[in-house]
Amino acid sequence: MKSILNFKLLFLIIIGIALCFRLPQLHIRPMHGDEAVHAIKFGELLEKGVYNYDPLEYHGPTLNYFTLIPAWFLSQQTLTDVSETTLRIVAVFFGVCLIVMLLFFLDGFSRPVILFAALFSAISPAMSFYSRYYIQEMLLVCFTFGAIACGFRYWKSKRLIWAIFLGVFLGLMHATKETFVLQLGAMLLAILLMLLNDHRLNLKTLKKIHPWHVLTLSLIFVFTSGLFYSSFFTNPTGILDSMLTYKSYVARGAESGIHFHPWYYYLKMLLFSKYGNGPVWSEAFVLILAIWGLITIFVKGKKIPNNNLLRFLAFYTIILTGFYSIIPYKTPWNLLGFYQGMILLAAIGTAEILKVVTKTQKWIVYSILIVCCAHLAWQSYLANFKYYAEPTNPYVYAHPTKDILAISDRVIEIANLYPDGLETTIQVIAPNDDYWPLPWYLRSLSNVGWWNEIDEQFPSAPIILASPVVEEKLLEKLYLLPPPGQRNLYVPLFDSTMELRPQIELRGYVVNDLWMRYQQSK
Repeated sequence: MKSILNFKLLFLIIIGIALCFRLPQLHIRPMHGDEAVHAIKFGELLEKGVYNYDPLEYHGPTLNYFTLIPAWFLSQQTLTDVSETTLRIVAVFFGVCLIVMLLFFLDGFSRPVILFAALFSAISPAMSFYSRYYIQEMLLVCFTFGAIACGFRYWKSKRLIWAIFLGVFLGLMHATKETFVLQLGAMLLAILLMLLNDHRLNLKTLKKIHPWHVLTLSLIFVFTSGLFYSSFFTNPTGILDSMLTYKSYVARGAESGIHFHPWYYYLKMLLFSKYGNGPVWSEAFVLILAIWGLITIFVKGKKIPNNNLLRFLAFYTIILTGFYSIIPYKTPWNLLGFYQGMILLAAIGTAEILKVVTKTQKWIVYSILIVCCAHLAWQSYLANFKYYAEPTNPYVYAHPTKDILAISDRVIEIANLYPDGLETTIQVIAPNDDYWPLPWYLRSLSNVGWWNEIDEQFPSAPIILASPVVEEKLLEKLYLLPPPGQRNLYVPLFDSTMELRPQIELRGYVVNDLWMRYQQSK
């Protein structure tokens, strides 16, 4: 009884640690371009009640629909009311759920394994950083783990309820991100390898599965996925689009460009990263323990309780790591899927080490664990609260600089001095739509136009933001095209160089009269 109480107390403490790295100051990191895109898409759903799945962008709809819950709870009815905290709390919730769901495996893993897996997840810089990110990745990892947990519970009990929950989680995986096929493929291949590894025992178990349980699971999967992709049956074409989307994603996965990285990109990021004068980042400690976990599973074999589950986990993690490594298109948050498997393997490895060492050696192992965990926790603190927007942080990827806050503040402050106030016309001109996340930061302004090139026919706005590459044509439009007597004098909007992202400058122009009014107001 005492050990159960200790387990519960330690698990609650770990959940508290996870919240400490995920919940505070969700607003401090500037919104990433991808976060802003999803936020604007969510705004349409919040304000108009409309969501139409786009097979070319945005991924699946679960992120948008689940964000309605905190928005409604906070009585936020427009996108202007919504804050970064409202959006990112969704990822926080599923990041913590990922840890809580370890409890589904109380009769699959030992208690030390569950506690170590929970601790490593709670303090992992990668896990905590992307648990504060308004993108689909943490939802996909959480739903995938939910599907594995329900699959395990069904394998143990053969009860229909777990088949139903498995169908729900598989449907949520599909409705979250198109890349769920990688996780699903890794699961199926892992099951196949597990059967080949011990076909007698596993075929005997397979025969106990009721066919209509499989049918029910499949129907629930289709229903859950269809519910979201059809926007709750208001847009049936969304279901068809969710299948047609793979044509564009296959092409994107193989295309070259800024997201094209070598196969070892994710592993190198986890093992060792150092950029400029920034700190050293490494989660090698977890990877080394994961390798020890793998060795334990395959060497000890049936001597370990629930060996089927452990072998499935080992196969699944190896296969999924291979999938994501082979695909040339890589973004750092994609590593979460297989890294969560590595964390579980690391927990298994840690528990096995503690089993085989002597009592004296155990204290040495605990001392090393404390130092390594403290280092992970320190990196999580740095990643989330100090280097949250710095390029020296390996998990910061194509991220806007803190200048974005000064840019938007200056524009809104000056617009409020114009007679039209927040309805002042503002032009933003940047080739290839390279102005994100500005639409999020300028959401309180109702008359902002977005251009990829100079439109000579459109009257020049009193406030203009533009990429330097269009400046020459912009100055021609401002000073050469208007007839004499109709030219406005424009002055720089900013006192210093402003960067949208590192080395991506954004320049601002404001009519002189408005600038003078701004100067007098200070």
